[in-house]
Amino acid sequence: MSTSSIEEQLRALPREPGVYLFRDASDEVLYVGKANSLHSRVRTYFRGGDSRVGLDRLVERVTRLEVIVTQSAGEALHLEQNLIQRHRPRFNVRLRDDKSYPYIAVTVNDEFPRVMFTRERHRRDVRYFGPYSSAKKVRETLDVLNRVFPYRPCEGPAPGRHSGVPCLDFHIDRCLGPCVGSVTKEAYAEVIEGVTEFLSGDTRPTLDALERKMQAAAEAQDFEEAARYRNRLFSVRHLAERQAADRRDIGSVDVIGIAAKAELAAVQLFPLRDGKMVDRHEFTLENTAGHDLTTLLEAFCLEHYGSARSIPPLVVVPPDAGDVSALAEFLSELRGTTVEVRGAQRGEKRRLQELARRNAELSLENEALRSERRRAWRVEALEELREVLNLESLPIRLECYDISNTQGSSPVGSMVVFVDAVAKKAHYRKFGIDSVAGPDDTAMMAHVVSRRFARLATVESDDYDEGFAATPNLVVVDGGKGQLEAARHAMRGYDLPRVAIVALAKRQEEVFVPGRSEPVRLERDSAGLQLLQRIRDEAHRFALTFHRQRRDSRARESILDKLPGVGPVRRRALIKHFGSTQRLLEATREELEGVPGVPARTGRQIYGVLHKAGGA
Repeated sequence: MSTSSIEEQLRALPREPGVYLFRDASDEVLYVGKANSLHSRVRTYFRGGDSRVGLDRLVERVTRLEVIVTQSAGEALHLEQNLIQRHRPRFNVRLRDDKSYPYIAVTVNDEFPRVMFTRERHRRDVRYFGPYSSAKKVRETLDVLNRVFPYRPCEGPAPGRHSGVPCLDFHIDRCLGPCVGSVTKEAYAEVIEGVTEFLSGDTRPTLDALERKMQAAAEAQDFEEAARYRNRLFSVRHLAERQAADRRDIGSVDVIGIAAKAELAAVQLFPLRDGKMVDRHEFTLENTAGHDLTTLLEAFCLEHYGSARSIPPLVVVPPDAGDVSALAEFLSELRGTTVEVRGAQRGEKRRLQELARRNAELSLENEALRSERRRAWRVEALEELREVLNLESLPIRLECYDISNTQGSSPVGSMVVFVDAVAKKAHYRKFGIDSVAGPDDTAMMAHVVSRRFARLATVESDDYDEGFAATPNLVVVDGGKGQLEAARHAMRGYDLPRVAIVALAKRQEEVFVPGRSEPVRLERDSAGLQLLQRIRDEAHRFALTFHRQRRDSRARESILDKLPGVGPVRRRALIKHFGSTQRLLEATREELEGVPGVPARTGRQIYGVLHKAGGA
């Protein structure tokens, strides 16, 4: 779009609060922001009034402006959060790997809720606690909780197994057995309420209840039961002491500390509930260069609190955070009651905020050290491979291939790509293999490699695929001499004079090179071998995952094809009714008899076949 067109859009901007979106030539959203005055704020990007680092890269790509007027800055902040979550713009400040933190989830909408480990937090019918600092800590917490609160460990919305036999946890008093009707829904709900109460930081009721039960058992001279309650009491008390620091006069508050440097910012969040510091959460923000503290604070709170299940009435922020009135309005709307956002000037809250800031600074320093170590390791690994394998240049782009099949059935191949010794998952590709008969891994390898390099010729065509467009510096195949020769023979049909190829054999971790009878042996702790192992293991994981998906899909298709009285029409009716093949396999006889478009008699026959096959 021409400069005059941008100028016309700038002149038409309203002077009201709202949200603006910058789009590129393909209409992709590059950036989402909010403003008290859209006219003034957006114009600064194109008038040189915003000197943030890297802003020129954003502005030069903008071809269309889109604005949404709101009634207030708080409403604009709310809308900004929704649009950022929807479009994930590449130039916005964002949480790094925000879905990878471990949580404890309670499926409160299930008839008999579960308490489980998870790394996702997007379902509205689930109550989440966390994020926690490590997965190990979450699993330890769940183990202690399950000894005190006998909630069900089984998966799925309904308790129990297909066989109807209760599991071992029921027999060792780690589950109340809702699957066999040994506990009422109301009694089980009390157990779950105790779990959520404890995870929310209120540990006193749990400790008091365990102490009462221990005393009652001792008075009844049931010393074995008393000892059991004593051990549970010690475990819960230790857990409570480990994850709680008592500051009852503070109440429920979140304390936020931020430290920023170059392209990264570290955030430390200290959540206190009823005066207890229940955990410490650590986050990393990316794309932060040139952004002020207020922008970073708002960006973090939009992502973190936008999907949080609870928000405290007070959020303590750095004292120099600037105007946070819009953020307070946004959080108040999410919580349903007033949320105060302010910087602490004195007392315990100020001390905690300074502690959070100092932890954020240390986290940023550690991240810089880790980044430097990772960079140095990558350079060392690439340099070592170039020297040991006698390559013309650094193997900047590595591609690794692997084959996965079960005695020749459902064969697949994988291609994984590392650029600068870092996985580039957008370029991973998988191959279904239908033209090779029997368990012939070398022929399958040749087939996959040939298909990959044949795609180099389609770079300029409509069938363009970015993952196949670049030529690798080094090809790695998983296997020994046989796989190496098969892949090398397949590559001869293409003009690839500067592409080196090696094979990595699992048993002795030997590297086979064309033209050498003896393998190259690298030191076990060498960076070069570790890089080859890493890409080989990734190719194996990627191929195995695809093979399992393909095998399971074909197995389910074969089961549906063999169902009595079921043709294409009834098969579609079954899948439409149950939503998935897995759900169909788990259906009861009554559910199968009630499928619209399928006679009840046929439903009974289907159940009989699936039951005999072990699928129900």
